[in-house]
Amino acid sequence: MNSNRYSRQIQLAQFGEKAQEKLFNAKVLVVGAGGLGIPVLTYLNAMGVGTLGIIDDDVVNISNLQRQVAYRESDVGKLKVDVLTKVLKAQNSETTLIKHYELLTTKNALALISLYDLVVDASDNFGTRYLVNDTCVILKKPFVYGALHGFEGQVSVFNYNEGPTYRCLFPDLPKANTVPNCDENGVLGVIPGIIGNLQALEVVKVITGIGKVLAGKLLLFDALQQNYQKISFKKVPENLEISQLKQHYGFDCATSFSTIDAHSFELILGKKSIQVVDVRTAEEFQEFHLENTIHIPLSDLENKPTELDVSQEIYVLCASGKRSQQAILILEKYFPQTNFINVVGGIQKFKRYDAKH
Repeated sequence: MNSNRYSRQIQLAQFGEKAQEKLFNAKVLVVGAGGLGIPVLTYLNAMGVGTLGIIDDDVVNISNLQRQVAYRESDVGKLKVDVLTKVLKAQNSETTLIKHYELLTTKNALALISLYDLVVDASDNFGTRYLVNDTCVILKKPFVYGALHGFEGQVSVFNYNEGPTYRCLFPDLPKANTVPNCDENGVLGVIPGIIGNLQALEVVKVITGIGKVLAGKLLLFDALQQNYQKISFKKVPENLEISQLKQHYGFDCATSFSTIDAHSFELILGKKSIQVVDVRTAEEFQEFHLENTIHIPLSDLENKPTELDVSQEIYVLCASGKRSQQAILILEKYFPQTNFINVVGGIQKFKRYDAKH
């Protein structure tokens, strides 16, 4: 470790050489290489965290560039993990960067997280947060949480020194039709940078022991009012008694619909004419869409659609497969006898597979 590189923080009386050594010896897993993950990784890497793991299976999309500032126009279509690792290595050649080209799932969570000292949740969905929480409880690892919505953000630290967990604040996975979606509701580009940097700060505090960690506290940030608030919450002891992962971490709703992956969907498209409903926004649909698809934005589905042939099966498509789940729940109310099929991974997965083949 080159102490001169980190001299400006080492010379801080409350930090010093010992804290820097703790950073250098630490292993941190960051779940997600998007708007939150980029500032987290950039600053932890710059400050000398010895080992950083990055888990993400997504590619750079043009719509990412407004907030995911490590990526350039020339990176569109490339794997985020590859692009970001190259940027981080150029920033600091001393750190060890470990690439995980996958999503965090019930099959790999315990094995992956066991390799690290703590986890940063920089994901964008509830299922992953509950999976991270439960895995960290089982393995007795702390995790730093961050979330975004519009002009607002949240930060907290869960499972720190057997303190409150994510389930102590949010006990159960929400219903699919109550979940706000970033693709539709949007986020101001600078907000992920602010929240991600706050997450990075909490990581440093957890590793080095300086300051007071945001355990048992939820920090709320309102960008329009430039306002910060803290909400206290208590530990629920039974939430620390999780001994095994659930079978799945999908939305907490009764879903009977079928699913199909991008590869199988591509094969079907090439062989027969099928009915596909795209529920993304008009802007997303205009940017890229499959031929011969019916476009009905999710927000319009509550008005019973009449252009569907409900006598045959219907494939429902969105950007990632999340809104299409919500769409099917709405459509099933109107057409309970119709077989709706969710395209897992959505347009993003399909475009990625198509690009490779």
